[in-house]
Amino acid sequence: MSAKNKLQEILSAGLYNHSGTWEGLSYGKITPPDQTTGLPPTLPADLDEATSARILRGSSDAQVLFPQLNSYVFGPRSFRHLYLGHYQKLYVGFATDPRVRSQGSSGGVISCILIWLLQQKLIKGAVVLGFNTRRPWLTRPFIATTPSEILSAAGSKYITAPINQILPQIESFSGPLAYVGLPHQVQSIRKLQMVKDPAVKKIKYIIGPFFGNSLDFSAVTSLLKSYGINDYRQIKKLSFRHGRWPGFTRIELASGQTIQLPKFYANYLIPFHITRRSLLCTDFTNEFTDISVGDAWSPVYEDRGRGFSTVISRSGAGQRLLERMLPKNIINLKPISVAEAVSMHSHGYDFKKRGAFIRISFLRLLGRPVPDYGYTISGFPASRYLLEIIIDIMFLICSTSPARALVERINPVLIGRLFQYLRKIWKKSTQHIKREGLTVSL
Repeated sequence: MSAKNKLQEILSAGLYNHSGTWEGLSYGKITPPDQTTGLPPTLPADLDEATSARILRGSSDAQVLFPQLNSYVFGPRSFRHLYLGHYQKLYVGFATDPRVRSQGSSGGVISCILIWLLQQKLIKGAVVLGFNTRRPWLTRPFIATTPSEILSAAGSKYITAPINQILPQIESFSGPLAYVGLPHQVQSIRKLQMVKDPAVKKIKYIIGPFFGNSLDFSAVTSLLKSYGINDYRQIKKLSFRHGRWPGFTRIELASGQTIQLPKFYANYLIPFHITRRSLLCTDFTNEFTDISVGDAWSPVYEDRGRGFSTVISRSGAGQRLLERMLPKNIINLKPISVAEAVSMHSHGYDFKKRGAFIRISFLRLLGRPVPDYGYTISGFPASRYLLEIIIDIMFLICSTSPARALVERINPVLIGRLFQYLRKIWKKSTQHIKREGLTVSL
């Protein structure tokens, strides 16, 4: 089968993950799809076989062989923790500069590292994700070359963001780069590095946030409709983690009206607008980065109302960066144990390392196409399979047009409070997630 036909198969199977890799490697032949629709791109008739083969080599949509990629990135004898992936050390920390810390979604650690790399001239730019200046309801990848540009891109973006569309600019950039991306985007970069593709030659450091899920842009339009606004083009500014940690989903409109909902309340949008492909992603902690960062979800830190980050140094290069920064009081890091790191994100590990593999097994039984990660995890208790059936039915129902229309008639604050209550129950029920009894098949 030709490479182009294999790409078409990925599209037909619904495995396209919106990383932007296809568009970036096609050098304009594949037109980036409209982010507001959530639709994948269309393969042009004149897409040649050489370009198709190159895209397929870098694609993280249908196949990412974790054991093989882990060996390439971290060495042939490197280990992989079942939940955390390969790591050097585990920390909780934050940027010591209050402005940098407050701009980030948690502790400002990613921005802090990027700014320090730039100031030390270890890089000349950083590939980051900001918002489109002309269409502020959409994201845009760009290469930041100043601290202020780095800070302008700080904060989470929960809608699909095909950052790898910027690959041509990365290839033509003069000087070394840092790259910030989500797991499926990072996996593509690493696959391209493994085959020595010139598009990623300039990338020296890879840093990334933890990843629970992506939302279709319909989440934004749905929230607007709940407040009686039917035109997303009225958005003047969109933020998903605005203000004091853990932040607010905040939408500023051209009319002067502002919609603001606490972050945990806004999470009610997830079951209604989660992208189907992110339900099959098994990489929660961004396992192939040099350094990965997530919120420190623990009462010890949550009750303080200030952002703290879980920080995982993975590669030797990543660990050396943190060790150079620590004595200069640029970053504050406290070592934590594996048990603490897992406990802080037990709900995420359950969703990705249990739920995703169960969802994949269900789809496989139905004869549906599924991604190949080069390994599987099984051996979960029957109660977890039953719970997954309930969760999957909920996702199916919530994704329907009638369910979305119904929830748009309910006050977001009321439904947000209910969702936060359910979230607390979920976190408590998964807090003591264990590895015993699980089977890993390669």
